[in-house]
Parts: sequence; structure tokens; C-alpha cells
Amino acid sequence: MKKVLLKLAKAAGVAAFWLVIWALASFFVGKEVLLPSPISAGKTLLSLAATADFWISCATSLLRVCAGLLAGAVLGIATAALSLCSKTARSLLSPALSVIRATPVASFIILAFVWLSRGTIPIFTSSLIVLPVVWSSVTAAAGGIDKKLCEVAEVFRLPTQKRLRYIYIPSILPYFAQGLKTSLGMAWKAGVAAEVLCTPARSIGASLNGAKVYLETPAMFAWTAAVIILSMLLEYALGRLLTTVTEKYSQGAREGSGKEEAENAYSD
Repeated sequence: MKKVLLKLAKAAGVAAFWLVIWALASFFVGKEVLLPSPISAGKTLLSLAATADFWISCATSLLRVCAGLLAGAVLGIATAALSLCSKTARSLLSPALSVIRATPVASFIILAFVWLSRGTIPIFTSSLIVLPVVWSSVTAAAGGIDKKLCEVAEVFRLPTQKRLRYIYIPSILPYFAQGLKTSLGMAWKAGVAAEVLCTPARSIGASLNGAKVYLETPAMFAWTAAVIILSMLLEYALGRLLTTVTEKYSQGAREGSGKEEAENAYSD
């Protein structure tokens, strides 16, 4: 309990420090249109949070980013599996994924205007951000699996299903979880950036763009604060979920392996 309180006190102290810096900067600038005060931005955020459109926009943007995250994770696992199963596939896919990494997000968004509807562009953009991160995490983890375990599995002719369950998945899952958590923040920023440019109805990006057009700087800061808060909450929730899944799967794999060994010993 003391550690939790200390962490909260430390976080509150850091937040207070930067709020004071922000307030002083706003005071010296002296123009709300250039740099609103924390109080002004906070009041605007509270007024926005009292409307249904605010929560609908937040929920819609969250759903798009989560859909992109899921699509990118699935594609990343699929491309990693192809790369591990075939050297030819790896040679063909590696340059494409390097190009995706190197290409600016804005380029993908502009190109997507030609192919996709406004509502699906943020999903497409987020998935492209997640794809190479998951691919590299899974392939690196698979390459680091203990070769002795694979040799033992080969000697005892362990079925492919059991090799996946007891060797590959437990070894890869922690790296996959870390890669997914790392890519979440980037996917969230890319998704909101896509919304700013393509302005789908009832979204955080469209609201940010509207505040920019009408020079409503406090509203811009308020929506930005909402993006940051939602990103932190989403990252925390995903982290807890992945940690729970990883621990439960690892425990289940150990128990299943032990049970199988006992059954084999009994049969012998």
C-alpha cells in the first residue's frame, strides 16, 4: 500500500510540476488563442465530457484503433509464420515490411484516400503500424527458441500440436505481448492522425480538425488531453490483459506438460 501511495504521490508531483510550467508559459504568452491556460483547457474538457457527442467520438476512435491493432496483430503473426516456414517467403516479405516501416504515416493516409472510405482509413493506418512490429517480435522470439528443446521434440516425435503448445507458443507469447504493447501507442497516434486528415464523422480527429479550423485552441488542448488519457487507459488495460493471458497460458502449459509426463511414466 505504501508503494502504491508513493507512486501516486510521485506521479502527482510530476504532473503538478508540468502544469505549473504550462500555466507560467500561458501567462507570459498572454493570448488564449496561442496557448490557453490549464484551467481554460480543463474547463473545456469538462464541458465536452458533459455531451454525448464527446463520448461517441471517443468510443468510435477507440473502436477503430482497436480494430487496426487486432488486424495488424493477425497479419503480423501470419507473415511471421510464413517467414519462419519458408526462406523464400521471408526474402519476399522482409523488403515489403522494411518499406512499411520507413514510409511516413501521412503517405499511407493520403494513398488510402484512393482505395478506402473515410471510416476505414484509420483502421488501415493503425494496422500497418502494428504489422511490422509484431512480425519482428514473433520472428525474433522464434529464432531464439532453445534448439535443444526442438531436438528433444524431434527425437520423441512430439506432434506438431504439442510442439506449438509446449515449446513455441510459451517462448513466443511474451515477446508478442511486448511487441503489441509497444505498437499500441504508435497505432493510437497514427489512427488519430488519419482521422484528422480524413475527418470521419464523430471522431476525435475530426473534432481536433474542427477546433483547428475555428481557432478554438482550448478545445484543441482539451481533445489532445482526451487522446492522452485514453491512450494511457488503453495501454494499461491491454498490458493487464496480455500479462494475465501470458501467465495463465504459461501456467496451463506447465501443468499440461507435467500431467502428460506423469501419464507417460505411469504407462511405462
